[in-house]
Amino acid sequence: MMSLLKLLEKNCRLNNAQLASMLGISEDEVAKKIEELEKNHIILGYRAIVDWEQAKEDSVNALIEVKVTPQRDLGFERVAERIYQYEEVESLYLMSGGFDLCVMINGKSMKEVAQFVATKLAPIEGVRGTATHFVLKKYKDHGVMFNVEEEKQERAYLL
Repeated sequence: MMSLLKLLEKNCRLNNAQLASMLGISEDEVAKKIEELEKNHIILGYRAIVDWEQAKEDSVNALIEVKVTPQRDLGFERVAERIYQYEEVESLYLMSGGFDLCVMINGKSMKEVAQFVATKLAPIEGVRGTATHFVLKKYKDHGVMFNVEEEKQERAYLL
């Protein structure tokens, strides 16, 4: 099962025949395993990684550090639930170190990201402070290298 997950994580466009060949099992077994993984919420979704710069779309990614006052009996859960409800939030992580939560968001401009922080994130009860970091350039995201020729990208998958 772990090998199947690793293959799908690297390239979810592989079809059942390709996966079966790579794993040495039948296509029916692959289909059943994928169905079971989806049913058990181990596979939560499938996603394309897009180079928005190449697509000529305005997009700004930001990592926002959030300091939070944990709530009695709930810890960080209630604040996290409030934050991940926002459409702008792409990822949310509980962190160790100097801040508590890491929020990854995408906006059309730095101003839009700043508005999100000022009007939605910072006013949440329990949020003590934020620090916003803007992504200036992506070199690699989710294991995919950006601005690399397709041939080199495919060879990297084989490693």
